Amino acid sequence: MSAKLKPPVGANDHEQGAANAPITVVEYGDYECPHCAHAHPIVQRVEKHFGHRLCFVFRNFPLTQIHPHAEAAAQTTEFAATQGKFWEMHDLLLENQPRLNFALLETLAGELDLDPVALAAALESGEFAERVRADFAGGVRSGVNGTPTFFINGQRHDGPFDYPALVGAINAALAESES
Repeated sequence: MSAKLKPPVGANDHEQGAANAPITVVEYGDYECPHCAHAHPIVQRVEKHFGHRLCFVFRNFPLTQIHPHAEAAAQTTEFAATQGKFWEMHDLLLENQPRLNFALLETLAGELDLDPVALAAALESGEFAERVRADFAGGVRSGVNGTPTFFINGQRHDGPFDYPALVGAINAALAESES
């Protein structure tokens, strides 16, 4: 039996797609994790394939012991979220991951018309650290021990995260929800 998602998806989560979709996929990810960068276009393809039948949620799980910029990157997405640009920053970070450093965070903020000086101040003060820690703690309670980790309708997906495997698992969850 796979692990269950704790806490369930709620108002504080970053969602893409219809909140009332029959399938909700939650990814615990790290912006500096090469596997997360590899999964990013796969997830986008899965989202396109399922359309309105899928709601996608991203939660921060920065592996700070091996990824020195992951925490700041996660806080940067939360900063962007306060201005309605979470998903834009999320995508830019994963697409520019090989160049991830503090200067890049400020550059990407500028590209999204976010104030790089305000971002630097937020990172310095740790304004969004608690939000990132809450995601991380939920991941730990849910049995996340690496990134990316996916949950499909609240159940951890323990298989591979390639396109055929995710589509197959989501189709199985859809069939289960319709029965």
